[in-house]
Amino acid sequence: MVNHIKTELEKLRKEINYHNERYYVLSAPEISDYEYDQLINRLKELESQHPELITPDSPSQRVGGRPVTSFDSYQFKRQMLSLDNTYSEDDLREWDRRCQKLAINRSYSFVAELKIDGLSISAMYEDSLLIRGVTRGDGEVGDVVTENIRTIRSIPLRLPEKPKFPLSSKNIQIVENDSLPLFASIENLEDDESLWPKAVQEIEVRGEVFMSNTSFRKINQEQEEKGLARYANPRNLASGTMKLLDSQVVATRKLDFFSYDLYFDGEKPFETHWQALEWLRAAGFNVNEHSQICENIDEVIKFCREWDEKRNHLDYETDGVVIKINQIALQEDFGSTTKFPRWAVAFKYPPRQAETKVNAITIQVGRTGALTPVAELTPVLLAGTTVSRASLHNEDEIIRLGLKIGDWVMVEKSGEIIPKVVKVLVDKRLENGADLEDFSMPKNCPVCGGLVVRPVGEAVSRCTNESCNAKLKEALLHFSSRDAMQIDELGEKIVEQLVDKKLVSDLAGLYYLKLSDLLSLERVGKKSAQNLLDQIEQSKKRELSELITGLGIRHVGERKARVLANHFGSLNKLILASREELTDIFEIGNTVATAIFNWFSLESNREIINKLHQAGVNFEQATSSTVAKIFAGKQFVLTGKLITFTREEAQKLIEERGGRVNSSVSKKTDYVVAGSDAGSKLEKAQTLGITILDESLFREMLDLK
Repeated sequence: MVNHIKTELEKLRKEINYHNERYYVLSAPEISDYEYDQLINRLKELESQHPELITPDSPSQRVGGRPVTSFDSYQFKRQMLSLDNTYSEDDLREWDRRCQKLAINRSYSFVAELKIDGLSISAMYEDSLLIRGVTRGDGEVGDVVTENIRTIRSIPLRLPEKPKFPLSSKNIQIVENDSLPLFASIENLEDDESLWPKAVQEIEVRGEVFMSNTSFRKINQEQEEKGLARYANPRNLASGTMKLLDSQVVATRKLDFFSYDLYFDGEKPFETHWQALEWLRAAGFNVNEHSQICENIDEVIKFCREWDEKRNHLDYETDGVVIKINQIALQEDFGSTTKFPRWAVAFKYPPRQAETKVNAITIQVGRTGALTPVAELTPVLLAGTTVSRASLHNEDEIIRLGLKIGDWVMVEKSGEIIPKVVKVLVDKRLENGADLEDFSMPKNCPVCGGLVVRPVGEAVSRCTNESCNAKLKEALLHFSSRDAMQIDELGEKIVEQLVDKKLVSDLAGLYYLKLSDLLSLERVGKKSAQNLLDQIEQSKKRELSELITGLGIRHVGERKARVLANHFGSLNKLILASREELTDIFEIGNTVATAIFNWFSLESNREIINKLHQAGVNFEQATSSTVAKIFAGKQFVLTGKLITFTREEAQKLIEERGGRVNSSVSKKTDYVVAGSDAGSKLEKAQTLGITILDESLFREMLDLK
C-alpha cells in the first residue's frame, strides 16, 4: 500500500513540476488553473496522510511555516559584482575599445540581454536540491532568503536528472576537460540523456527577481479596494517582498525570476556565456528570451536602439541592456576593478520624462504632523501611466528647483517609480510671460488650522496640533498595520469615515466601536463590520512590542519597540522611565530617548494609554519581566541548526535577557551560538577570536537544564 502511495506521489510531483515549467517558464500552459489546483490538492491530501513521504523538493513545500525573525548572512565564494553604467552610444564604443586593448588581438563576441529592473539573487544547489537563496547584499555578503525564493515557481526546487536538449539550434554536451575540470564544451551532437554534471558539489544560479506589471497592478487594485496606500513601483515592491520574514506573504506576491549566470563549484563551466544560458534553459530555468549574440559593437548598439521603444510593450520593467563579453576565457583575463567586471557593462536608457504644468501645490499631512508639498499637474502620459501628482518633499526642494505655481516642469519617472519634478522649464515661463505665484509653506495646518512650525535644523515643517484629523488618520493606519496591531480590515476609506464622523477621536477609540457605528459607514456590510470588530478584539492580545510600535512615537520602529519591551517588561514601567534611564539602554540614544520621554509626558497621550488599559489591551511582555538581564549590552549571532529550540526561540531567549541578535559576525560580536552545519559565520568568528558557544554551553548560560 505504501509503495502504491509513494508511486502516486512521485507521479504527481513530476506532473506538477512539468506544468509549473509550462506555465511559469515557457508561458505555454497545457491545463486549466482548476485542473492544476486538483493536482496540488491531491498531492497535499496524500502527504498529510503520509507525512513521512514528504520530500523537501515537493511542490507542496514551496511555502514555509512559521515566519522567521531575522535573516542569516552568507559570504559568497565568488563576489557578486554590480555593473558599471554607460549612458550613450559613444560610451559603449569607448568600452569596446578598452576591451580590444585587453583582448590583445584575440577575437570576441558579445551577448546582449535586457537589464531587468529587479534585485539580484543567487540560488544554490547541492545534489541537485535547492539548499540556499541569497540576496546580493554588498556583493561579498548577502542575506539568506531561502524560504522566500522557494515561493518563486520559476526557480526549480530540484534540478532535473537529465538535460532537455535540443534547445534552439544547438545541443549541449557536458564532458570532462583536463584544463577545465567542470565539464565545458558544446558540440552539435545528438541528444544524450545521460549527459549531466555528476562531480559538481554546488551549482549556483544567479539572476534577477522581479514582479510583472500585471501582478503589480493587481496588488495595487487590491490595496485600493481595502482603502490602503498604493505601492510605488514593481521593483521596490519586489525588493521589499524579498525582505519579508513571512514566506506565506511572499507567496501571495507572485514574484518571478530570470536567470543570467551559472557557476559550478564557484567556476564558470562553459567556454561561452551563451552556452551557460542554454544550459540554464535546459535545466528548467527562466532565461529571458530577448537576448542576442552580437558579433560586434555595431550590432550591440542596434539591439539597444531597437529595445528602447519595444521595452514599453513588455509586462515587466527594464531600464537598459546588459552587454557581456561572450568568451569566458577573456572574461577571466579581463578581470574586475574593485567594484565592476571589465568584461560587462550596462547601457542605461535615459529616464522617462515628460513636460507638464504645475497647476497648484497642495499639502499632505502625515501621522507625525509632517507637511509635504505636492505638485498638482496637468495629467500627462508617462511610462504607460497617467501622472497627475508629484511629491515636492519639502520647502527647501521647492526653493532649490526655483518652482512657482503655474510653471511648466519636466517630470521624470524611471520604470514605475513615483514621479518627481526634476527641473523647471524657465524658457517656457518667459515665453508665456506669465505672472506666476511663489509658494510658501502655510503658517497653519490646512486640515485643522493648528500652528505649523519648522524645528531648527530640520527640513520638515510640522503641525503642532495633537488633535489634527490628518495626523489621526495616518496614526490609525500605522496603529493597525502588520508591524503593529495587525487590524487588516481597517483600511484608508474606513479610517477616513471614522474620523470625519467623529466616531474615533484617538487610537484607543477603536476599542470602543460598536457594530451600529460601523454599519453607519458607507459600503460596510454586517459581515465586514463584524470581521473588523473581531480583529480589533484579537489585537488586544498582541505582544507589548507591537503595541509600542503602534503608538507611533517618533524614531521608534519595530526593532526599538522590541528593545524597549524586553528591557522594561511592561508599558507602565516604560511610561515612568526617566530620560536618563532611557538613554542608558543599549540601542536607545539621546534623540530616541527624548522622543519617548516627550511622548509619554503629554497629557493627551497618557489619556490614550489609560483608555487602552481600560479596554483590556495587553500591556505586559510575556515572561520577560521575571528574567534577569544577564546579556545586557551583549551581541549574539546564531548559526547552524539548533536541536532543542528553533532559531526564533533562541533569539527570544537572548532578547528577553537584554541581549541583541545580529545577522552577521563583526568585531562587535560577543558570542556566536553554533549549531550543527554551521558555515562561514563560524569560520569568521574563529578568525576574529570571538567566543563560540555550542548548544550545551548556550543552555548553561541561559540556566536551562
